[in-house]
Amino acid sequence: MNRTLTAAVHQEEEWYVARCLELDVASQGESLDEAMTNLREAVELYLGEAAQPQIEATPFVTSFQVASAA
Repeated sequence: MNRTLTAAVHQEEEWYVARCLELDVASQGESLDEAMTNLREAVELYLGEAAQPQIEATPFVTSFQVASAA
């Protein structure tokens, strides 16, 4: 069975860090594609190992603007 999950990705210096928003699982890579591949593998391993994985509801993700202090 395939399940669609959500990832948040940000860059820390030369690394991309990907985090699954429904699970407490994260991974990294030197490119966005590598980070996502590594996250997919980490999530598959987690779901295969966890007796009763806690999958949270997909959070609502949006952007917003704030006034600049500069």
